[in-house]
Amino acid sequence: MPSAIWSGKTPPARSNTDFGGLAVTNLVPIGRALISVSDKTGLIDLTRALAGLGVELISTGGTSALLRAAGLSVRDVADVTGFPEMMGGRVKTLHPNIHGALLALRDDDEHLLAMAAHGIEPIDLLIVNLYPFEDTVAKGADHETCIENIDIGGPAMIRAAAKNHRFVTVITDPADYATLIEEMKARNGATTLAFRQTMALAAYAKTAAYDTAVSGWMAGQIGEPFARNRSFAGTFAQGMRYGENPHQKAAFYTDGSGRQGVATARQWQGKDLSYNNINDTDAAFELVAEFAGQSPTVAIVKHANPCGVGQATTLHEAYLRAYQCDQTSAFGGIVALNAPLDAQTAEEIVKIFTEVVIAPGASDEAMAIFATKKNLRLLTTATLPDAKAPGLAFKQVAGGILVQDRDFAGIAPADLKVVTKRAPTPAEMADLLFAWTVAKHVKSNAIVYVKGAATVGIGAGQMSRVDSTRIAARKAGDMAEALGLPQSPTRGSVVASDAFFPFPDGLITAAEAGATAVIQPGGSMNDDEVIAAADAAGLAMVFTGQRHFRH
Repeated sequence: MPSAIWSGKTPPARSNTDFGGLAVTNLVPIGRALISVSDKTGLIDLTRALAGLGVELISTGGTSALLRAAGLSVRDVADVTGFPEMMGGRVKTLHPNIHGALLALRDDDEHLLAMAAHGIEPIDLLIVNLYPFEDTVAKGADHETCIENIDIGGPAMIRAAAKNHRFVTVITDPADYATLIEEMKARNGATTLAFRQTMALAAYAKTAAYDTAVSGWMAGQIGEPFARNRSFAGTFAQGMRYGENPHQKAAFYTDGSGRQGVATARQWQGKDLSYNNINDTDAAFELVAEFAGQSPTVAIVKHANPCGVGQATTLHEAYLRAYQCDQTSAFGGIVALNAPLDAQTAEEIVKIFTEVVIAPGASDEAMAIFATKKNLRLLTTATLPDAKAPGLAFKQVAGGILVQDRDFAGIAPADLKVVTKRAPTPAEMADLLFAWTVAKHVKSNAIVYVKGAATVGIGAGQMSRVDSTRIAARKAGDMAEALGLPQSPTRGSVVASDAFFPFPDGLITAAEAGATAVIQPGGSMNDDEVIAAADAAGLAMVFTGQRHFRH
């Protein structure tokens, strides 16, 4: 075996461990490393540690210059390939002296002879991170700049090294630098197969996510969101004790979009968020985001369904209105606000057990109040989510993934069609629009009663729209009794239905509950009968021409 193949270090011994039918090497000493990084975080400390372990350093242009400036001895890639970097840096590592050094099987005599014949020296460690394509797109760069930030050589080297992880260690994330050095120091400059496998997995996941970002951007550039092959990527954010239920494993990944929400929130206190916490918090925050720029609005969510939404001149009053819709369900719920949390609202919230509160900021006084409730999680974000931002929503089914646009559609008074003899009053119209916005975030079949910019009854997720109407009215009656009100708050309310009433029965039930105006999509074969029933009951009704199923 040519000694040059091993950079002066003892060749790794072959073991009897089975690896897909091949003999594998466990400990592989690192004699030579190729380093080419865009993100220079931690680079100097890393390379000094490698040099201290006797590792020869090879690097590309900008990285090489930085290492030399730090006093490190480094060999240029151009010296290895015999070719200068060219074409504006597009071509520098795409060469047999690089890829042969990464891909050669150290236990294959033919590979070793080829390396010796062509003067290819092995590379035992590859440290690469890629051109910042996603950051470039996020900054709003022009098309050509984005194109130039699509890395070619980096992914090719990463994939080569990861493929040959029986012999080559590949590192693609600065977060793994310290672990690499610990691994090598503990094993006299070598790495274990288990470590190389873990890093190879991370490497392929990195290039897959990178290509996903590029293909997603290109799909947007040409207006083709549903390409023949579509991939979706995420970055690990946190592990969880379990998923929806204790027997299910779970983790949380961010999608790299940068859209404000639970994924970008800072948690100030309380236990780690659970799978259900994150799901419910997202549902609550997306709902109040619909009211961005409007009067203070609070949503209380339980099991991803709103159990109360209120709007008022102060957050405190808005919270009370939301809470009074369904005090029973609010216990252990999620509270989302469309404005920074203040002390008075915080004092009210802590009167009952609440799982999570999320808001675009919080005052020091409010945070001090919450600090006395160690199990209450407080999350803050820089801003509200952009309710109108386009994007895709996914749902897994057996053997496939359903993909659709996010439901970011809204409605304005000018979009509504009055279909009854009586038109809504201005007060009814305001409440109808409020109810319609809330209904968009309630699981179908959804019925929402609203009075004075506050929900007073919500019926969610029933197989029959009539049942949703009755449940919402019954819950309103229960709260009236609990609060000592003389009558149900659905008296004089308006009602929203996320989809059309297929028959007059649901509308008649709402009228019997005391609703005076209705908002619904329309479009049923029995619209004429439903309209006639509304006229007979003296209701005002408007059609949106738009539905909001939420399954």
